[in-house]
Amino acid sequence: MSRWRPPPEKSTALITREGHARLKAELDDLWRVRRPEVVRALAAAAAEGDRSENAEYTYRKKQLGEIDRRVRYLSKRLESLRIVDDVPSDPDAVFFGAWVEVEDAANGQCHRYRIVGPDETDARKGWISIDSPLARAMLNKRVGDEFEVALPAGTEHMAVVAIEYPPRPEA
Repeated sequence: MSRWRPPPEKSTALITREGHARLKAELDDLWRVRRPEVVRALAAAAAEGDRSENAEYTYRKKQLGEIDRRVRYLSKRLESLRIVDDVPSDPDAVFFGAWVEVEDAANGQCHRYRIVGPDETDARKGWISIDSPLARAMLNKRVGDEFEVALPAGTEHMAVVAIEYPPRPEA
């Protein structure tokens, strides 16, 4: 059995201004704070002698590789992202950046989601990726529109209850 895996599908290169700022802050923290700390700890562990039995050295080497991978990913990803922070020309329809309240037709429960880029999703906040099946099903819908979406738990019937866009940031 081989280790080869097909590359993941390309994700949409959109991001909110807040998400972009968070990724830049993460990159800056990794590069200026965490990486130098790990390099110092790695040097101290290497100075202890026999590296083949030095758990601290092995751990720090692995940690440095993880940081370098994330730095490389963020550096490339930030270059390719397009920041979207303006309200669409038709604010009555669901587009990127919208807060959407939907009602589940089966049980009448309402859920509130924000459609964001794949790099800034957070289920606890209700932020879903524009690439997710639910977000794709909601795009271009208006208040009162009903739609069907195939989710892992099965097909759901939903209706759009409200659409809201965050206020545009001051320049």
